[in-house]
Amino acid sequence: MRKPIDIVNQSPKQPEADVLELVHSLMHSYRSQQYRFLRDGPHDITHMDGKVLGFFGRHPGATQKDLVQHSGRDKAQLARLIKGLRDRGLLAAAADEADRRNVRLSLTADGQAVQRALQQQARRLSARAVAGLSDAEQRQLFALLQRVSGNLASA
Repeated sequence: MRKPIDIVNQSPKQPEADVLELVHSLMHSYRSQQYRFLRDGPHDITHMDGKVLGFFGRHPGATQKDLVQHSGRDKAQLARLIKGLRDRGLLAAAADEADRRNVRLSLTADGQAVQRALQQQARRLSARAVAGLSDAEQRQLFALLQRVSGNLASA
């Protein structure tokens, strides 16, 4: 029995449209594999938890307000994420010495371990994604994607 072909969601071949569809599909596959790693890990980290840990890993001592400004996400959503990470012992909080109303956040030792594991998984997935490409091809791909990104940013 032949497998039916879905032509409903297919459009005529347009390379310029297919490029962004392919990028979207690649990121979906990457995130799916990253989520599986996060979900199956000992801390049951979500994608957004990983983003928050990454921010405070790169900016130790930053505040929730800093994260809101950086991410553009909803303040209440980020407050819930931060509370959950603190409750699980992945983020530590300390009052700002200059202004006790502000809370400075940083990764705990467990948070640093989770962040290292996430970075290692990201490197493994990235390496798998470009397996078989020469160094020159990887540089060319990177340069082309930067140009696409720049084109969209200038629009």
